[in-house]
Formats: sequence, C-alpha cells, structure tokens
Amino acid sequence: MVKKVLRIGKTEIEVTFKAIKNLHLSVHPPNGRVTISSPDFYDLEKVKIYAASKWGWINKEQQKFNNQARETPRQYVTQESHYLFGNRLLLEVIQGDNNRVIKKGKKLQLTVKDPEDITLKRKTIYQFYRKQLRHELAKLILEYIAIIDLPLPAYRIRAMKTKWGSCAGNTNQLWFNIELAKKPLDCVEYIVVHELVHLLERNHNKNFIMLMNRYLPNWRIQKKVLNELPL
Repeated sequence: MVKKVLRIGKTEIEVTFKAIKNLHLSVHPPNGRVTISSPDFYDLEKVKIYAASKWGWINKEQQKFNNQARETPRQYVTQESHYLFGNRLLLEVIQGDNNRVIKKGKKLQLTVKDPEDITLKRKTIYQFYRKQLRHELAKLILEYIAIIDLPLPAYRIRAMKTKWGSCAGNTNQLWFNIELAKKPLDCVEYIVVHELVHLLERNHNKNFIMLMNRYLPNWRIQKKVLNELPL
C-alpha cells in the first residue's frame, strides 16, 4: 500500500494505492477531507483526471459539511447545555473537595475544586465522557463480535479531528472518537459495527457494504443522523 498526495486548486487529496480493482472516492466529515483509494496499477495523473471529473460532487459534499451546524464553544458554567448520548443535560457547577461529574436526572452536576478553572472543568467533564463511552462501547462490541463471529479486539478512546473511528490494519486495534459520548447511541452503534466490519474488509467496497447490510440493516439511516448532527 502506497500513499501519495495530489492537489487540485486549494484542495489536497490523499490517494492510497492498493490491490483493488476500482477507484473509491470519499469526502469525510467534519471538514470535508477528500480521499481516494486507487488500484495500484494506476498512476497519479490518472487519479487526478478522475478526481477532476468528480469535482462538482466533491464541492457539493464539502459544502454540506461547511454549512453544517457547529457546537458553540463551551464555557462550563451553570445552566449551560451539554449532551450525553444525544440527551440534553443542564450543567450545574459546584465547588468541592474532589473533581467529579454525576448525572442527576436532567442535570449534569460538575464538582471541581476551582470553579473558575475552565481547563479543569473541561478535563473533568471529558473524564466523565470517557468513562460513559467506554461502558457503552464494551456492551456494543461484545454484542456484535458474537453476531459477526470475531475475537475480542483491542479498542481505545481518544480525541480525533476528522474521524469518528478507525481501525489500525497492522494491529487490528480499534479507535473511537471521544466526541461519540455526545451522540445518540444508535450512532455509536453504527460506528462500532463499521469498525468491526473493517476487521473483515479493509476497503469501502461492495463486500464492505454487503457486510454492513447484513449486520446492521439500517446503518445508512444511523450514518445520516450522525453526519447531520452539530459538529
């Protein structure tokens, strides 16, 4: 597998040459990153001609992401809205001896030693998100490895700028974006199945789509919901 970069105008396109038969073009949320998977017997100039022929579609998809609603920067103050698996919760900030977060009904109670320290408040909230997401991922992964008949993979959570999840091909380790803790559980389920299917099929080809249809028939709906939520 060889990776190269080509430019058309101001747009940078990541091209990966693989042992495949057809070209596969993708525009990825949240920033409209463009990638092409190409057969390894093509040269970069042929891929560039292909990309140029799809330029109208690429621009249309990028515009969707550019126009998509963005989350406003959080200040981590009382009565501010935060989300946990798609549910809106109101933050309540309290000064205390420990840093912790507790969900109480429709409230997210944030206790910190220094309520004026926005970095501390954000860190404490994201520790809570990590714990909640890990719990849900564990349940979903165990459910779907039984359905798909896979061994339990290693998986981790981290901040990711351009992907909801990824599969490291050399280690079969899965990574999940911590921001998934804010999204509906149906969307988390879609990402889990998507990455597990990549353990069987690395490419987004017809076989990948067939496997997604088999194991999560409504995956297209869940994907659409996720991609239309505020970034």
